[in-house]
Amino acid sequence: MKSLLLSFICLLCLNCFAQSGPPDSLQSAIVHPQLSEHEKPALLNQLAEFYRVNKDYKKAMETARESALVASRLKNYTDATKAYLVLLNSKISALDLDRIKQLGDTVLSTAKQAGTPIAMAYAYYGQALLFKALEHPESAMKYCQMALTELEKKSDPYIAAKIYYQLYAINSNWDNAGKVYQYARLAMENALMTTDYTLLSNCYNAMSTAHEYKYGESHEQQEQDSVLFYLNKSENLYAQHPGQVNNYAYAISCINIASYYLRYSGPTDTKAQTQAIYYANRARTVLKDAPNSQEVVASSLGILSEYAKRDGKYAAVERYLLEAYEVMLTQQPPYYYTMINVTKGLAGFYEERGNYEKAFKFQQLVTEYSNKNFDQQKALKAQKLEIEYQTEKINSEVRFLKEREKSQQQKNILYICIAIASFLCLLFLFSSYHFRLRYSLQREKQLELEKQESELQMKLEKEEQARLRAEQQLLEVQQQQLKKEVMANVLQLEHKNQMLHNLKNKLTEGDEVNMHKILKEEMILDNDFEQAKLQIQQVHPDFFQLLNDKAQKKLTLLDLKLCAYLYLQMDTRQIAQLMHVEAKSVRMSRYRIKQKLGLDKDDDLNAFLQGLNEHVRGRNNSGVV
Repeated sequence: MKSLLLSFICLLCLNCFAQSGPPDSLQSAIVHPQLSEHEKPALLNQLAEFYRVNKDYKKAMETARESALVASRLKNYTDATKAYLVLLNSKISALDLDRIKQLGDTVLSTAKQAGTPIAMAYAYYGQALLFKALEHPESAMKYCQMALTELEKKSDPYIAAKIYYQLYAINSNWDNAGKVYQYARLAMENALMTTDYTLLSNCYNAMSTAHEYKYGESHEQQEQDSVLFYLNKSENLYAQHPGQVNNYAYAISCINIASYYLRYSGPTDTKAQTQAIYYANRARTVLKDAPNSQEVVASSLGILSEYAKRDGKYAAVERYLLEAYEVMLTQQPPYYYTMINVTKGLAGFYEERGNYEKAFKFQQLVTEYSNKNFDQQKALKAQKLEIEYQTEKINSEVRFLKEREKSQQQKNILYICIAIASFLCLLFLFSSYHFRLRYSLQREKQLELEKQESELQMKLEKEEQARLRAEQQLLEVQQQQLKKEVMANVLQLEHKNQMLHNLKNKLTEGDEVNMHKILKEEMILDNDFEQAKLQIQQVHPDFFQLLNDKAQKKLTLLDLKLCAYLYLQMDTRQIAQLMHVEAKSVRMSRYRIKQKLGLDKDDDLNAFLQGLNEHVRGRNNSGVV
């Protein structure tokens, strides 16, 4: 359940900070008759950023485009750069990755037209956002450092705080505790020099995370106290500066405080529990009727369910988790990571309460949302690969055009020389041999250049073929991993179905059922099966295909499952428990499988299966390009 509380909070923080003036006042200022045209782009940029952090991406893009047009018309390329940056950031936040590379190039080219350090810092920050979206953190870090180099020429605390925050986020993903603290502090120090209190609120949250890293290393009480200290500073800004802190940023601070009390306070600390419940409810209240707030609301409900579970209020636990599930269903499409955590929590709750029907239902939903999340991530990855491919293709074309232009220039020079030589030949017949020799040498040079151009074209084609092969190999590896995961999950689901069927039969026949004993045995078997499940995923999917071919398609699904357990070197007792049969039945099944595989009575089935899988691995490895 804790993953439900914390998995997306840092991500939300990254997208929430910005100038957060109320939209009505900004719109009034923009349409005011006394407002000069030169002042309009800056206000439009603030309004566009306000829409973006409030997740109204359509309005954010429309306003940013209007700002870019006005600023470009006025040749105010610095504000035009900022407008294009808001447009780029809005498309990334909305996961609308189409043409973001071209937009990133526009940000950079506009900044070069401005020719100012501030404009270049904004442009490099935009490149960092672009490469972060394309999952190239090293390139994102490089552009952040380039932006900071520009800010050494002329300071701007606002964009500096954002850049340091991105460096903090990158190092946080790498678990680099020292750098996390360094960049979080620099982000906070620069944010303190601005009047953007939403930005400052998120930087305080970053400082609390940095101290949490330090606490994980040192386990010193002062580091734990610092975590709460900065969370309280972040939360207090909302009251200290009314209307100037974004509601999403404030709600996330409340969730982080509630999560802090949940993680670091004991079950008997009623004061901490009261505070946590207050802040969890406070987050829900602040975001009531707010668009795209389902993830934060679901997180608050997750915290409330944890406290209800501590108090033994299982009806309340169920109510909170179901409410979180209903909330996430209103988001289309839902944030699958949060939806998976919610359904996992419900499946676990119903399994603990002995309601296996509902537990099975929500476990199926976990699988369904996991598959949808996988498909979504695969689609995003494909889109990112397409962007990278198009970028590399354009770069290759540019290099080729430059080479061709250079070659053409050389050809033009050569033709001029030939013309001069021909003219001189007509004038000076007595030295024709000398000029013909010169012509021959120049012609040879021309042919060499054409040969180089042909070799360059062939090289580009070979690079393209190598890239396509690499992409095909990556897809094949992903498909093989998916097959393994599906195979392991089918075995576990079949085991659960068999257990539920046996339990149903006992209840139908009126036999006495010791539920406590059954649950205890199932928990032990689940622990064993989780280990087995990890090992089953190491069995190559072609292993089962080859096994079936060896038996001439005579093996049943039960036979294949038994072969998987035997390959994992489980003994007869473990297999009998997992399959809910007698040990004698397992031995008889082994004998039948040997007959179906055409093995002799004295042949070792275990050794045969081990050797078969090694054969599959060797065969597949030999085919890798």
